[in-house]
Amino acid sequence: MQDSRKGELLWKEWTGEGYEPYLDGSVVFFTEEHVDLENELIRRALASALQRDGISVSLGDGFKIIDDATISHGHAGEVDTALDLTVCDDEGETREGDLVDDIFEITWVEVPR
Repeated sequence: MQDSRKGELLWKEWTGEGYEPYLDGSVVFFTEEHVDLENELIRRALASALQRDGISVSLGDGFKIIDDATISHGHAGEVDTALDLTVCDDEGETREGDLVDDIFEITWVEVPR
């Protein structure tokens, strides 16, 4: 049976290039768009992702982890149709000088492991 709860697939673990974590040993999640972590649906979806990935033992624990998370907003896109996103500026240029195919607004949330 497929889970159809709203927001369930909103957050994914960041596997892309160019995001520099603030904390050693942290896990970084991201979603497309600049989102407000005060929004209950967005918080619940992230807490659920933390629980699903084994970072928290419960939704309540996930909410506590979110309260201590580092939140960043920026942009990313695919370089030469790569599967993983690469951080870029708001005009689509990466640190290496490449241009991304499409620019996406991104919200990163970094949590301690």
